[in-house]
Amino acid sequence: MQQMSDSGAVVADGRGLPVGGFVCAPQMPRVVFGAGAIGHLEREIGLLGARRALILCTPEQRESAELVARMIGDRSAGIFDGAVMHVPIEVAREARARANALEADCAIAIGGGSTTGLGKAIALESSLPILAIPTTYAGSEMTSIYGITEDGIKKTGRDSRVLPKTVIYDPELTLSLPVGLSVTSAINAMAHAAEGLYAQDANPLASIWAEEGLRALASGLPRMVDRPDDVAARSDCLYGAWLCGLVLGNVGVALHHKLCHTLGGSLNLPHAETHTVVLPHALAYNAAAAPQAMRRIARALGSADAAQGMFDLARSLGAPTSLRELGMQESQIVPCVQIVMQNPYWNPARLTTPRLLRLLDDAYHGRRPTTTEENE
Repeated sequence: MQQMSDSGAVVADGRGLPVGGFVCAPQMPRVVFGAGAIGHLEREIGLLGARRALILCTPEQRESAELVARMIGDRSAGIFDGAVMHVPIEVAREARARANALEADCAIAIGGGSTTGLGKAIALESSLPILAIPTTYAGSEMTSIYGITEDGIKKTGRDSRVLPKTVIYDPELTLSLPVGLSVTSAINAMAHAAEGLYAQDANPLASIWAEEGLRALASGLPRMVDRPDDVAARSDCLYGAWLCGLVLGNVGVALHHKLCHTLGGSLNLPHAETHTVVLPHALAYNAAAAPQAMRRIARALGSADAAQGMFDLARSLGAPTSLRELGMQESQIVPCVQIVMQNPYWNPARLTTPRLLRLLDDAYHGRRPTTTEENE
C-alpha cells in the first residue's frame, strides 16, 4: 500500500487509487488516508467552505467527538451524540433540527455506519455537506446509499446529496475499536465486495476493487486479531474497507443485503454482526448462479469454496456464526422471509420461499453452509 512522505497521508482519486496530488472525481468523496490523517481535519473543513460543523457520534463515542471539537475550536457548532443503529426516523428529525438551530453549515460524522447513516439522513433533506471520519470498517462513507427505519421497516435508497464530500481514513483511530467489533465490522465490508462481484450492474473496475478489498481484509484481520495494536494490520483492514465501500457505492446489492436490512430493521439485530452471520449462507444460496464471482471470492480468501471460506474465516476470528446468538427467535424466520419476498432485491439465483426458509434456518442455527443447486 502506498504511503506518502512527511504527513503520512495519501489522497486518492475517484477510482480509489492513491495519487500524488489532491484529485477529486465527480460523485466520489475526496479521500485522505494514512496514520495521522486526522491532523488535516481543519484544512478539510476549510476546503468545504464551511465555518460551523455539527459533530455527530453515538453516545459511546462522545469522547472521540469531543476530541474533534477541541481540534477544530471555533469551527465546532456543537455535538449531537444520539446516533443509533438503523437510523430511526425520529433520531434523524431531531438531528436535522439541531443542525438548523445551531446554524451548522456542515456535519462531521465520526464513528461507524450508524453515525455516517445519521449524517446522510441529515443531508437527505438539508443538503448539508458531510465530512466522514470512519473509526470502523463499515464502508458506507463511500456510498450514496442511505437507510432510515420507520415503523419497524428499514427503507433504503440512493441519492447523491447524502454522499460525504470528504472522508478521512486514519488507522490510528481504529486502535480503540474492540477486536470483536473490528472483526464483524470488517466482514460487513466484505459483504459489500462479495455481492458487488455478482451484482446486476457489476463491472470490471468494481470487480477489481472487490477482489482486492476482500484480499486485504482476509490478510489484515488475522494479524489484527493477533495484535490489536498493529497499525499496519489496521491500515490494511481500513484500506480493504475503503475498497469494499467503493464497490457498494458503484454497483448494486442482492439477497444478502435484503436479508440483513430485513433482520436489522424489523428485529433490531446488530448491523455488522447480522452481516457476518448471513454472508456465508447468502453466498451458498447464489453459488450455482454466480460461479465466476464465487471463484474470485474464494481466491481472495485463500479458500477452495467462497461460502465455506467466509464461514471458516469468521469462526476462526471468534465472530458470531448464528442468528440465535444475536437474539433472534426461531419463530421470526417465517415473517422475515415473507417480508423479503414481498419486496425482493434483484438476485442472481431465483428467490423461493423454501430455499430462503432453509437459508435462514441454517443461519439461525449456525450451520456451516453447503452449496446446493437451486430448487425450481
